Amino acid sequence: MVDSEQKIRIALDAMGGDNAPRVEIEGAVEALKEKKHDLFIYLIGREELIKEELKKIGYNGGNYEIVNAEEVITMHDSPAKAVKTKLNSSLVVASKLVKEKKAHALVSAGNTGAVTMASILNIGRIKGVSRPTIAAPIPTEKGTLSRITDSGAFVDSKAEHLLEFATLTDVYMREVQKVENPTVGLINVGEEESKGLQLTYDAFRLLENSHLNFKGNIEGKDVFKGTVDIVVCDGFVGNIILKFAESVLPFLKTKLKKYSERSLAAKVQIGIAKSAVKKALSDTDPNYYGGIPLLGINGISIIGHGSSSPVGIKNMIYEAASAQEAGLVAKIFEAMEKLKK
Repeated sequence: MVDSEQKIRIALDAMGGDNAPRVEIEGAVEALKEKKHDLFIYLIGREELIKEELKKIGYNGGNYEIVNAEEVITMHDSPAKAVKTKLNSSLVVASKLVKEKKAHALVSAGNTGAVTMASILNIGRIKGVSRPTIAAPIPTEKGTLSRITDSGAFVDSKAEHLLEFATLTDVYMREVQKVENPTVGLINVGEEESKGLQLTYDAFRLLENSHLNFKGNIEGKDVFKGTVDIVVCDGFVGNIILKFAESVLPFLKTKLKKYSERSLAAKVQIGIAKSAVKKALSDTDPNYYGGIPLLGINGISIIGHGSSSPVGIKNMIYEAASAQEAGLVAKIFEAMEKLKK
């Protein structure tokens, strides 16, 4: 193995994204060049295509190894079936490198369901975790990033699972995002304790009696306000919130474009404001924060947007490296042992 033992080892699914393997290779090379972290990257996918992209870039700086994997799991594949049958796919091979402790982290901009399944089935869960959670970032009015947990790893949950989601995300916020004593809110149809479904009522009681910094129920309007650092909900609700949030920026772009088409004056107005608007909304771009951690896995697993740019891939790699440097897996193991006592 190529001088990688003392480095943070990343297993990159080079065939996962919409524009793979070009953006994956460009992003990986940028991460290696910047040397923000001491990295070694496994570039996993079709060897001839990966070599072609490396040749275009002209990178020969080392600290990488190509691992050939001829199959690709697409966005249209059934996650469970693909992970179990496409054993020579870039995603499955990458996840097994983490399972075998050859890599610390899996990074993929591929099929979210498949990345989740590969992580659970091949890498496995941390002892005490019944369900891993996807903790998706949401930009807030305060200029911070809150986390919605769960954002779609599982769509049917029990109150006990919501407590786990909050606990997993609390550890992540403290250790990786360096948020001191993060606040926790339970998404509901009202702030009153008595409102909501049986699930939210039961989850409220568990969260209220936990060690977490629980602030009670919050409503949908509180998400962008940044009322709390951690927004807790089941994956069904969380995924709807996340997808709605992702639709806001394209909606605004369409509205501004249509307004600019009204007249020359409107076009000038939009042209003048364009730069300021772009800067103000920069943290709504998924490439800004990279990928989303799948928490509760016995290794680091980072899921990215299919349309990620090279910058997005680079930031996913950095997210994985930061989690490994923080000792996230060990810290979650400790938290789950305390929770189960």
